[in-house]
Parts: sequence; structure tokens; C-alpha cells
Amino acid sequence: MTPLERVQPVFDRAPFIQLVGYELLGAGVGWVETALKVKPHHLQQHGYVHAGVLTTMADHTGGSAATTLIPETASILTAQLAINFLRAARGGELRCRAQVIKPGRTLSVTEADVHCDGSHVARLHATMAVVERELA
Repeated sequence: MTPLERVQPVFDRAPFIQLVGYELLGAGVGWVETALKVKPHHLQQHGYVHAGVLTTMADHTGGSAATTLIPETASILTAQLAINFLRAARGGELRCRAQVIKPGRTLSVTEADVHCDGSHVARLHATMAVVERELA
């Protein structure tokens, strides 16, 4: 199974991710790229992209990057995250690239960078827990 095939269900089966509208652009071993067309419902009261939209994008993209390195019987859950907002995000498209910094059997460390119309707006650092998933 390719990294893209491994990660696609992480987007297809996540109702909140579908509701917000994140799009999987690409995936490789230890990395994932996503995008979001910014719409009015993604904005906060001052017209900037809401911090929750940026954080969710970086978190989900980072977790997906970690997913490319774990067994098919396992899943990723965020154990810890910290995000720095570098500037207010205003524009038409968000893009995020995440990579695994340190893979592990039980914990993996990831970083994700979010850009808005080419401007670097956020960086996330997260620890992801590798857990056995229940197969339905």
C-alpha cells in the first residue's frame, strides 16, 4: 500500500475533516501535504482564518504524516501539540506540509507548517501516539 493509499481513509472517514473541507494533496513516507480553500465560515470575527481551522489542519496533516510510518493495524492519536501563529492568516487558500521528525513504535514527533497564499502563518510541533485500532 502506498503512503497516499494509507492516508486517504484518514480523510475519508473523519466527519469533522470533511465538514471543514481539508483536501489531501499528496503523501510520501513520513510526509503529507493538504490544502483548504478558505470560505467565509472559516473566518473569525475580524476576517482572519480562525486559529482552530489552522490548528486542526496542522494537527490532522501531522497525524497523517505519522500514519504513513505505522503498521496498518495501528492508528494515530495526538498526545500533545503546540502551535505558533506567525502572522494573521487572510487569503484564499491554506496549504500545509507536515513531516515526521522522529518516528517511534509508541510515539512519533511531527512538525507541520501552514501557509496562506504563500505566506508562512503557523508552525505546529506535535507528539503522536501510535495505538492499536479496533477493526469494525
